[in-house]
Amino acid sequence: MSSFFTDLAHQYIDGEWKTGSGSWDIIDFNPYNGEKLASITVATADEVDQAYRAAERAQREWAETNPYTRRGVFERALRIIEDREEEISEAIVAELGGTRLKAAFELHLTKEFLREAVHLALRAEGRILPSPEDGKENRVYRVPVGVVGVISPFNFPFLLSIKSVAPALALGNAVVLKPHQNAPVLGGSLVAKVFEDAGLPAGLLNVVITDIAEIGDALIEHPVPSLISFTGSDRVGRHVATVCASHFKRSILELGGNSALIVLDDADIDYAVDAAVFSRFVHQGQVCMAANRILVDRSVEAEFTEKFVAKAASLKAGDPAEPGTHIGPLINSSQADAVSAVVEQAVAAGATALLHGRAEGNVVTPSVLTGLPADSPVLGQEIFGPVALLLPFDGEDEAVRIANDTPYGLSGAVHTADIERGVRVAKRVRTGMIHVNDGTVHDEAIVPFGGEKSSGVGRLNGEATVDVFTTQKWISVQHGRSRFPF
Repeated sequence: MSSFFTDLAHQYIDGEWKTGSGSWDIIDFNPYNGEKLASITVATADEVDQAYRAAERAQREWAETNPYTRRGVFERALRIIEDREEEISEAIVAELGGTRLKAAFELHLTKEFLREAVHLALRAEGRILPSPEDGKENRVYRVPVGVVGVISPFNFPFLLSIKSVAPALALGNAVVLKPHQNAPVLGGSLVAKVFEDAGLPAGLLNVVITDIAEIGDALIEHPVPSLISFTGSDRVGRHVATVCASHFKRSILELGGNSALIVLDDADIDYAVDAAVFSRFVHQGQVCMAANRILVDRSVEAEFTEKFVAKAASLKAGDPAEPGTHIGPLINSSQADAVSAVVEQAVAAGATALLHGRAEGNVVTPSVLTGLPADSPVLGQEIFGPVALLLPFDGEDEAVRIANDTPYGLSGAVHTADIERGVRVAKRVRTGMIHVNDGTVHDEAIVPFGGEKSSGVGRLNGEATVDVFTTQKWISVQHGRSRFPF
């Protein structure tokens, strides 16, 4: 496995694997055992410029390439991932601390998004619109936006890089990708290797492994890209949006969440417990769609709480490489310390810990908190770790009020025996996505994905992806003669 990472510990610019020329290295660690996987010298602002200029040159010809030819790249990329699935799964365990279950989940979705990219290559359809002017034909073309900058996160880096990179390329754009420094291989150089092996022409996908400490805002301020696709925290997303707006660039922002899973009084309690435990603790809670808050009708609170705490306590924490592990490490020690601090602060402020997690290295076992004061700061924030907040409510109106009492609006769920009741409640929760009688963690390649409020701007997947990575161009044709007033 070590050679897997060291072989990919490079920048990828204009079809060449290069060593960065920065003055320091990003060290890629295994978050479970601290093993050094690779050392990557950071790219400089000059190398970011080289990447964007290469993308700009390559994109013009790519946009004119027959979309059926473009489609073949994604068919080959899919086969490459299928052939290397076990190796990539091992890398997810090593670089991210992902469990076997998480690795399978990420790879399944990655393949689904590549299958959709195959079809997206043919989906940039134009239109002919009528005109009030005699003899005039209005043609509306869907054309690529040009060059796209993609910034991906550490939690599902292979999936979330490809989720933007593949459709952008399929629709005729070129891409410069910057992965998170905690996932430089899975989020960056592995993506480049897959597409290189799939026959993508040089220059169309460039990967710069670097950090804001080295390049500042060069990646988003650069004059070449017309769109930045960012997935990450709302704090950084706000900065990206501000810089993009000041440079007249478009941005698509997939940000954090504080989702509520609502258990109504007629819910199937055992099923709701299963959905809530998965929605809160999958990948150690490092999921933007995770159920931070679990809202339970007071009439079923005692039964739900007893079963939820018992199931959370039964989750096996430890080595993610072991098949039976449910809870692996958080991505780094800073994250582990931050999550532990959230629990201690909440308890100090009056919360009751029905299950009090403990940290061993970067592995933090589940915590379940209840009795939180209404003004507790933890209720309004995203907790990127295995901490569940149980909140009782009396009736649907209070459930909706609590669910909406957050700056975020990404995902959610409602559990009830009455489907249409669940839909009525779901419609009242201000969130981009919400699921009746299911978990909060879902992503499907053809369904619009995105949030409201501080959870992001815009949508990805399916037709929404075409809207993001193309722009409309109006060309009118006058078949007769126009009459001018002078």
